[in-house]
Amino acid sequence: MRTDAVVDQPRWPALDSIGKPARMRFKVVWKSIGEAVKYEDAAKHFRFTGFRATCQMEAEVAVPSKGFSWKSDPLDTSKSDFAIIGEEVNGRYYDV
Repeated sequence: MRTDAVVDQPRWPALDSIGKPARMRFKVVWKSIGEAVKYEDAAKHFRFTGFRATCQMEAEVAVPSKGFSWKSDPLDTSKSDFAIIGEEVNGRYYDV
């Protein structure tokens, strides 16, 4: 996601919470390793099927009105301990 406008609203959902204009940018790279997985709990009407994966991410945020900015380490230094790419069904769509 390229730089996009977001709102910094740290006291949300408080009714008197004030939002400040902010910007966010991030890049996520998912790569399947080909190992199929399935998590299912019929009692909770939940099923997730997909493939194990690796995932890397880098991000940057800024709240100019507060003089705040933050940037993660570069994408090539990021690694995941656990990642899955797939599809979830839950609730009333579970039996579909």
